[in-house]
Amino acid sequence: MFKKILIANRGEIACRVIKTAQKMGIQTVAVYSEADKDARHVELADEAVLLGPAPSRESYLVADKIIAAAKSTGAEAIHPGYGFLSENEAFAKRCEDEGIAFIGPRHFSIAAMGDKIASKKLANEAKVNTIPGYNDAIDTPEQAVEIAKGIGYPVMIKASAGGGGKGLRVAFNDKEAFEGFSSCRNEARNSFGDDRVFIEKYVLEPRHIEIQVLGDSHGNVVYLNERECSIQRRHQKVIEEAPSPFISDATRKAMGEQAVALAKAVKYQSAGTVEFVVGKDQDFYFLEMNTRLQVEHPVTECITGLDLVEQMIRVAAGEKLSFGQADIQREGWAIECRINAEDPFRNFLPSTGRLVKYQPPAADLEQGTETLQGAAYANGRFGGVRVDTGVYEGGEIPMFYDSMIAKLIVHGRDRNDAIAKMRAALNAFVIRGISSNIPFQAALLAHPKFVTGQFNTGFIAEHYAKGFRAEDVPHDDPLFLVAIAAFVRRKARERAAGISGQLPGHEVAHKNELVVVQLGAEGQHVYHDVTLGEFDPASGRADVTVGGKTYAIQSHTKLGEVLMIGTVNGQPFSAQVERGSAKRPLSMRIAHNGTAIDALVLLPRAAELHKLMPYKAPPDLSKFLLSPMPGLLVDVAVSVGQKVLAGEKLAVIEAMKMENILVAAQDGVVKEVRASKGESLSVDQPIIAFE
Repeated sequence: MFKKILIANRGEIACRVIKTAQKMGIQTVAVYSEADKDARHVELADEAVLLGPAPSRESYLVADKIIAAAKSTGAEAIHPGYGFLSENEAFAKRCEDEGIAFIGPRHFSIAAMGDKIASKKLANEAKVNTIPGYNDAIDTPEQAVEIAKGIGYPVMIKASAGGGGKGLRVAFNDKEAFEGFSSCRNEARNSFGDDRVFIEKYVLEPRHIEIQVLGDSHGNVVYLNERECSIQRRHQKVIEEAPSPFISDATRKAMGEQAVALAKAVKYQSAGTVEFVVGKDQDFYFLEMNTRLQVEHPVTECITGLDLVEQMIRVAAGEKLSFGQADIQREGWAIECRINAEDPFRNFLPSTGRLVKYQPPAADLEQGTETLQGAAYANGRFGGVRVDTGVYEGGEIPMFYDSMIAKLIVHGRDRNDAIAKMRAALNAFVIRGISSNIPFQAALLAHPKFVTGQFNTGFIAEHYAKGFRAEDVPHDDPLFLVAIAAFVRRKARERAAGISGQLPGHEVAHKNELVVVQLGAEGQHVYHDVTLGEFDPASGRADVTVGGKTYAIQSHTKLGEVLMIGTVNGQPFSAQVERGSAKRPLSMRIAHNGTAIDALVLLPRAAELHKLMPYKAPPDLSKFLLSPMPGLLVDVAVSVGQKVLAGEKLAVIEAMKMENILVAAQDGVVKEVRASKGESLSVDQPIIAFE
């Protein structure tokens, strides 16, 4: 077995590999860019080597620097993680030539499967079902349009070396095919250094289901069941689960056997994933093979009890698989939510900056035990909550890399149990300083179609076609949030009443009749009359009656802590409570199950006066194009005096490896261009002013 390995990656996956290496007694070497000098993976590793400047093309993508780091530290093997050089044939071969073990498949397997055009041809030869399409590289957007028309819309335009949603577009007409081809080529060139693009038929109402395979250098290959990855936004996975709530045992077996046949055809060694698109009648077609560890691998680990990183290391060290196909288990149900640094209420725009507060949910939410970070567990199987992350409180989310903060994974007895555990875990995940997609994840988990398993890859586009709004997260008991606000106020007054030295006759008094003002937009507030019972400091309990319903709330959470844990009417809950904001300093924000309210808790007379307060409208910014995120201004597509129409392209901002096109909200004439191409923008910085 290896004594020391180098992890050629960063963030969550680097930490994940380090945890398993530590469990196996293997020393680790981290590599990092200047932007990651204080990153968590650097701290966890035994040694760390600086690669270069922040851009990945000058650091994590420079094979020479990584090889040199391995040699200088005496690392015997390199684990590439996912992304960066993980599916780079030349890098894998270079490792082999340098006498360094590559913890992944052999270079010829990467070459065969990493090229989507070549892989489809090989899949056909291995008698694996494939989708109709044009499997040769396409040179021009005009040619792309002609090919798309020949196949028949809709079509999927994909970069041959793409992955992770990069370099992929769906086109429903000639215009989208023309523009999609150009965007795919640009993204592919910037992300992968390979701008080849191909086109295939887009299957309507498809489900994205993938088979995890594992092979060794002795010719043994097994499949570890499937993962359901159909909940996607812009072709990037949002929620993954194992097993799939859709396919039958017969389909699972057929897909698994085809995946194994394909892996054997390319002499596959290590962990890999064969992705399929599955129609509503469970007809399935090969999409691609990812010759690396997948982001969503933890859900497979949960239901099988296998540590996939450990298996990859053992295979790379020449060991045989210690189990066969008949030994693969499927126990319970696992769900993973990708927690990303993005604002779902602003069209999921990237959110970068400092993690002012970062508190992941506990491994056992009811007992409040320590969070399982990374993969520090005995055999991969557990019945609680797991958080794989590469960040820490006080750390930075840089603009140079992807937007993932953490992967939140739960393992339940069945699907309903897993959904319930995930909703509770999301409630207990505290992130401040940047925006996250947690409210959106909560909405997805509560959606009736998701709960019943009736969804496909178009689920988010269909149900959130106009974006995501606060009203898209209906709470099943909205008055509960009002009751929490009153309870916290009552608890605060109880503490204030106990302060010594109060002026006689002017002591803090308790009032059992209060009004909770639920603050709304444009001064549209809702006033709730609330009656409070006596607060019992010993039990931390008080009864709150609102809207004719009584909530017996009990909690020992200290005032000022964001995460509030307790019971309501005997049932456990987790909610997030904090005082004030820049715009509403006297208010209280309560968040639970993805729903958040801002509230004031007032005495009845104060509430009467509050109703008389005038509403002050915010300034009109409709004549400005503001930067919705921090990022690099790649292009300004208009000039002063130009007339623009609603929907017309105005500018392009690059952030977190994605190009974001800003379009005109309405017709207008450009009065002034206030930012220049190549400029680094801050949030809400004016780019263009209109007449």
